[in-house]
Amino acid sequence: MNPVSSDSSANNHWRDRTACARREIKRILKSLPPHLRQQAATLPVSFERAPGPALLDDGIAPDTLGLFVGGEFASSEQEPIPAQIILFLDNLWDMVEGDWEAFAVEVRTTYLHELGHYLGLNEDELMDRGLE
Repeated sequence: MNPVSSDSSANNHWRDRTACARREIKRILKSLPPHLRQQAATLPVSFERAPGPALLDDGIAPDTLGLFVGGEFASSEQEPIPAQIILFLDNLWDMVEGDWEAFAVEVRTTYLHELGHYLGLNEDELMDRGLE
């Protein structure tokens, strides 16, 4: 396979994964109670393939699925970066071994986990809700 085809294929896979993730997040937002939907809808979500060098230098594991950065919703403290969720789509894809249905489920779980952090839940509280 020539490099152009390989790059084109990789770009198509990336577009497919981001489109699937966007659809799943829209479904999640529609399913949330109105007061949570309003809070969640204002929180930006970005997609990256995997944690980059800066995140790795900060101690984020290379196989991390998602990350919440910034301040919690109820916090009055100023954070150096705005609150957002980052989903690492190649890591999610690798985890589910290329299964689209499992990918959508894992996007949902990871997004809700990170949204929980934004709403002030800790790891134990997230685990109690099945969002580990």
